[in-house]
Amino acid sequence: MSPRTSSTSIRSLPGLVISSVFSLAYFISPAYILSATFWLVIQISCLLNDGGDMSQLSTSAVVYVAPLLISVVMPPRAMPWLGQYMKPMLDYFSYDEVLEMTNEELIQQANVEGKKFILAMQPHGIISFCSLCHWVNSPEELKGVRTAVASVLLKTPILKNVMGIYGLTPATSSNVRRVLQKGIGTKGSLVLYTGGIAEMFKSSYTEERLYLKNRKGFIKIALQLEGVDIIPVYLFGNTACLSVIRNSVLAGLSRRMQVAVTYYWGKWFLPIPRDEKLLFVRGKPLGLPYIPQPTSEDIVKWHGMYCDEVKRLFEENKERVPSYKHKKLFID
Repeated sequence: MSPRTSSTSIRSLPGLVISSVFSLAYFISPAYILSATFWLVIQISCLLNDGGDMSQLSTSAVVYVAPLLISVVMPPRAMPWLGQYMKPMLDYFSYDEVLEMTNEELIQQANVEGKKFILAMQPHGIISFCSLCHWVNSPEELKGVRTAVASVLLKTPILKNVMGIYGLTPATSSNVRRVLQKGIGTKGSLVLYTGGIAEMFKSSYTEERLYLKNRKGFIKIALQLEGVDIIPVYLFGNTACLSVIRNSVLAGLSRRMQVAVTYYWGKWFLPIPRDEKLLFVRGKPLGLPYIPQPTSEDIVKWHGMYCDEVKRLFEENKERVPSYKHKKLFID
């Protein structure tokens, strides 16, 4: 593991600004989308009532609504080249890595041996700054590995374009299978957050809780597809960058809508991430067998082994992160 220096006075501000773009995008986008849509409807209604046409829309209305309209028609696009300009994030979060399976080994097995991997990550956090930092720090070959997300994110203006720079794909079972079966090389693997939105509401500065006990679908998919394995990844610090209102009603509503409906905060009680130390820990492949028709016992067995590996990664590495030394891990 090659340690990085703490945030310096010179680079901490750029790192804060870059990381805040993502948390502010999640926070501001819903209000902007609603207000821009409302303003556009009002403007058009007034013009129609006065017998005018669209060319008479006010300049302020056009300027305000333009980003929304552009985003609606512009699909999300992966931009791996942006990573080189986002490195101040690594210093802001004092980012570090522990890779039991190195980048070189992952690329070798994917490109030469034809292996496919589900990089199963936890905990989700409000925004996964730890995995964002890993993407920034990864070689170009691994920046092409797509992240499975809720389909609604891929349809939400502004957000889909901001987060889309990392390379997103729908987290539906059918699409996950398609990527794993048809993807070539590293693009045949994907990142999957096992806890999803439900785990987001378990984020806490004082304890670590994973929504994993009943999440077995990804195990079944990996067992059923030949050449597919699962690599557990633990994201230390992910739940400490931002705090969230933990409310069962909001959590249930968010799960149904597949988008977070809550308030979150970090520095200065604003949606700006705290400069917590982040540690990305990637384990080794589980060594899953190919079982076209796995039984419930098969799935439970390998899910248990996965959970054991997640616990091992947590216990063996939590001493490396000051805020985690006294934390306990709970799997709900």
